[in-house]
Amino acid sequence: MFESVGWGEILVLIVAGLFILGPERLPEAAAWLGKSMRKVRDFASGARQQLKDEMGPEFEEYRKPLEDLRQLRNFDPKRAVTQHLFDGDPDPLGLNTTNGNGGPDPVKPNGHPAAASTTPEPLKPGEKPPVDPDAT
Repeated sequence: MFESVGWGEILVLIVAGLFILGPERLPEAAAWLGKSMRKVRDFASGARQQLKDEMGPEFEEYRKPLEDLRQLRNFDPKRAVTQHLFDGDPDPLGLNTTNGNGGPDPVKPNGHPAAASTTPEPLKPGEKPPVDPDAT
């Protein structure tokens, strides 16, 4: 109901209420407003429950399309494409994965994960290098 009201607007309303009502009547007005909002919310939930009781199973049939419309209102094209292409995987490129040490994988400055090191490990004492069959 009040999704578009931000903290700035709330602060302006409090300051305006302080000037209009004064510091002695402001707490009483805030308590009255809270009680009134609670009554309205209880009335709305009671009406919804009464409608659900009277309609029975048909209530869910009518409610489902309304829920679908509510989801369309929150439509985000980027999320829809990600969900469709990557089955909802929030990190399809593996950018936020961790390495075997429990820490994050190294990341290049361009945001892509750093390639795994291709330098071979040094030979241990007494170990012979691998033989390349194509070299002969």
